[in-house]
Amino acid sequence: MRSDTLLTLIVPAYNEAENVEQVLDVVVKMPDFQQIVVIDDGSVDGTYDRINKYQVESIRFDYNRGKGAAIWAGVKCARHPYVMLLDADLIGLRETHLRSLIEPVVYGDAAMSLGLFGTGRFATDWAQRVAPNLSGQRVVRREVLESLPMIEHTRYGVEVALTRHVRHAGLKVVAVPLDELTHRMKEEKLGLVPGVMARMKMYWDIMRVLIRS
Repeated sequence: MRSDTLLTLIVPAYNEAENVEQVLDVVVKMPDFQQIVVIDDGSVDGTYDRINKYQVESIRFDYNRGKGAAIWAGVKCARHPYVMLLDADLIGLRETHLRSLIEPVVYGDAAMSLGLFGTGRFATDWAQRVAPNLSGQRVVRREVLESLPMIEHTRYGVEVALTRHVRHAGLKVVAVPLDELTHRMKEEKLGLVPGVMARMKMYWDIMRVLIRS
């Protein structure tokens, strides 16, 4: 990977103290990112303390504003023409995953790459096959993010809103398989009942985006 990629990495994190270091341990070693911005979206579990162990730019919200607002805060800080979006709860992340996402946008003609879990584990693989637009692993031209209407109000609907925005503009999207990668599900983080409730809230955020668009 060339050293002139000019790529900003944005990692939104909400109550990810148990996992965010597994992600940051990988990305801070990579020369591909000229800027890494991690946004603590009002966490109450010590996520911000974990983030501050690393040489990254950090933003801390005083209350939970939602994933869309966290990403938008990162975009406003971005200094480079390409942006990678990466979830903070990934398990099995490798440098090769990230470089496969970078390639189609930075060195190809795609406006956005979309990472899809594969051979990680059945539950998350199946979920992304059914609903690939929900993937949080992407590389996108910064101006595309800047032109997304009301991104800061989309909450968990931000990925659906971004995918629809790119496709409505007629821009090229490339799906990239991310083998042996998965993430912690909400039910694993919160327990069964709170996890299901959080998932229902996520689906409601997505429905609001779909209805509005």
